[in-house]
Amino acid sequence: MNMDSRTPDRLREIVGAPNVLTETVDLIPYGFDGTAALKEAAACVVFPETGEQVAAIVRLSRDHGLPVVTRGSGTGLSGGSVPVPGGIVLCLVRMDRIVEIDAANLTMLCEPGVLTKSIDDAAAPLGLFYPPDPGSMKISTIGGNVANNSGGLRGLKYGVTRDYVMGLEVVLGDGSICWLGSKCVKDVAGYSMKDLFVGSEGTLGVITKVLLKLLPRPKAKRTLLATYDSMEDAARTVSKIIEGRIIPCTLEFLDRSTCQCVEDFAKVGLPTGAEAVVLMETDGHPAVVEEEAARMAEVARENGALTVEMARDEAHALRLASARRSAFAALARIRPTTILEDVTVPRSKLPDMVKFIGRMASEHGLRIATFGHFGDGNVHPTFLTDERDEAEMVKVEAAMEAIFEHTIQLGGTITGEHGVGLAKKRFLPGQFDEGSMGLLRQVKQALDPDGLLNPGKIFD
Repeated sequence: MNMDSRTPDRLREIVGAPNVLTETVDLIPYGFDGTAALKEAAACVVFPETGEQVAAIVRLSRDHGLPVVTRGSGTGLSGGSVPVPGGIVLCLVRMDRIVEIDAANLTMLCEPGVLTKSIDDAAAPLGLFYPPDPGSMKISTIGGNVANNSGGLRGLKYGVTRDYVMGLEVVLGDGSICWLGSKCVKDVAGYSMKDLFVGSEGTLGVITKVLLKLLPRPKAKRTLLATYDSMEDAARTVSKIIEGRIIPCTLEFLDRSTCQCVEDFAKVGLPTGAEAVVLMETDGHPAVVEEEAARMAEVARENGALTVEMARDEAHALRLASARRSAFAALARIRPTTILEDVTVPRSKLPDMVKFIGRMASEHGLRIATFGHFGDGNVHPTFLTDERDEAEMVKVEAAMEAIFEHTIQLGGTITGEHGVGLAKKRFLPGQFDEGSMGLLRQVKQALDPDGLLNPGKIFD
């Protein structure tokens, strides 16, 4: 159903006139997210400031058969917050309050529009720590992180967003509000419903509050950067580190193409002739950190590292770490369109995966840079292209499809942290069997029988 002319006025009655956008020029930024080549004009954008307003908007949408697409900062990389024709874009960035930090129970209660980095910044003065650190942490919102179960550079040691969600307030498809979870470390009462909404990409409900677990802040950290003339040596180093019972907080890699782009962009002193660069970080008790850093440097040298550089101080560590954190920004300068993809394979299959990506780039005449989270097998093949070149985009699609198929053949998954959204839903049946796809649809039907919550995302 298309939105009628009275809907914006009804929305203004709920949230106030300044919180509803309908003018074409104002709607333009809300017609896309961080995913290349996926765009749809928004009909209306509304900015609620409370959970009760969200519930009223969802009830209005249900009464009039209008789709609702929930949005945060719009940094998503799967098209999950791209509007649906004739629907409401529900933007939660003004619900940005940290409600409570409970140092006694190591928790934080916040609204979905709080920026991810702001959560860790707020915890730091109390000696606490929020580990998940997606590359977009300075601008992405915690609601979007929860909806997509975002990962980050520290995922190997600390896990992903799901591991830190203790409770959620959710508005369901009928406009009712429910609370899921608690501050209790042990809580097995009933189904673990909160986990159903983590990673649901806005298709099952709208998250309006998040109860997060915090950790004591690590007392020390050491950062190392190793270079290699082969990806196999780099991967073997990672395997040997973990085999040696060391679990670093960060084990990241960049291929030669990415290194060249990052060095041109950030001037951090990267060796642009190396086939692979591995960033390693360990944190914890100072004595343990020093021991683990020394051992990782030793393992790197034993497994073919050309150079191993250990950060002298915090400023040097930040400079080394910026080599990885600036990868996407550096690559985005090269061509008009940058498509940052996301696949995950077992760690032992990483060299195979990286080689295959290189082969696809060569076979299709494309430029694909590769970087990612070596420690957890998460690879980001990054296509440097131009979406205006239709012939080249056909090649991009062919290479991308081959990469997803190969990922599944290696026992991997089509997404480790970006989500399915619009961009990958056609590939999901290749990973899931019919029974699994049927179960997804049953859950969607049970919680959103009218099909109005982010319709067309994850599956049709």
